Amino acid sequence: MKTTTYNIDRIQQLILQFRLEKEEFLDLVSKGLQNKLSWEDIFKEEIQINHLKRIDKIFSKGLSYYLDPNPPIKSKESSIFYRKEKFGSELNLAAKKTVNKFEELKISLSGLAKLSDLIMERSLPIFSISSNPDVVAKEIQKVLLPKFTKDPKKFLEAIIGKFAEANILVFEFVEHPSLNEKSNIDGFYLQPNVIVLRRNQDYLKREIFTLAHELGHYLLNQEEVESMNYENLAFGIINNIEAWCNTFAFSFLAGNNISILDNLPDINQSTDYSYGDIKAISDKTHLSFTAILTYLVRKGKMSGAIYGKMKRDQEDQILAKKEAEKKKRELEKELGKKSMASPAKPIQSPLFVSAIQTAFFDGVINEYELCKTLHLKPEQLEKYLR
Repeated sequence: MKTTTYNIDRIQQLILQFRLEKEEFLDLVSKGLQNKLSWEDIFKEEIQINHLKRIDKIFSKGLSYYLDPNPPIKSKESSIFYRKEKFGSELNLAAKKTVNKFEELKISLSGLAKLSDLIMERSLPIFSISSNPDVVAKEIQKVLLPKFTKDPKKFLEAIIGKFAEANILVFEFVEHPSLNEKSNIDGFYLQPNVIVLRRNQDYLKREIFTLAHELGHYLLNQEEVESMNYENLAFGIINNIEAWCNTFAFSFLAGNNISILDNLPDINQSTDYSYGDIKAISDKTHLSFTAILTYLVRKGKMSGAIYGKMKRDQEDQILAKKEAEKKKRELEKELGKKSMASPAKPIQSPLFVSAIQTAFFDGVINEYELCKTLHLKPEQLEKYLR
């Protein structure tokens, strides 16, 4: 077995940073093996290359990271896992890796900004949790809410573009359907001005709401990594910060339509559950059906039982639609028809693209690094340099 010298402090720092228990780490590094590895099996004077590769499958840092003799960086500036003890959701390993990836990207961009003419600082004021979220939403709408477009994907792109104008950097990550473990989070906010979203291809309205919710965290300057649990939101099983961000997000997207919802009669079978009114507001605001139901149950317009029934009915409709689309694709495949669907690509913030372009023009990065960062083919380079 080939072995090499290594820096055990860097591995131990990652175990600590990712908040892995010793046995949890050993289970992960032993995955697929007949016999579980022990700490002593792995951490000898020199480490087996195969063991190092297994460790890197957990942390995805690249083998050179573990060979670097320099001590690891352990600072609050380097990771939210050092800045915050507890998160709104229990993060799985995939989620921790995602958070770490974008934290490192944020730090890289900060470094590029210092070497070139980039301005990446926060531009909007910080609000207090004592501020009325509805009032703040009306104020922020004037700056960050784009003109409404019916297509939710185009509307999401437009919001990300508006955020970029205010120096708020939004990243979207897309997970391949074949991944064994997917991130169990919907989004997060990193100080001073980074919001990250998980692509929700089947529920783009939910992704839009997550973006508005994380904007609330940005405005309060309160970092969080979380999965949006609408039942918790509906029945108030949340802390004050989450309640503020949820109220803000709803007001930000709903605008004047809130008064229409507030004036609805009590929702029950006799009013046909106000289905038409709710759908109409969902269609013209990109608030999801579930988000509107959550607002209405919080306002006492419907009972918890009716909320549960309407939410299940809506989810069943979405599931039936997905199943029909799946069967259609399978039938087309059997008939030899080529799929016209292309793999989902993350939306790129204009602020991110501009930052990388500026770094290139200032000579901080080269053509290869620009293409790699923006996921460009060489023939697409000219388009991005106009």
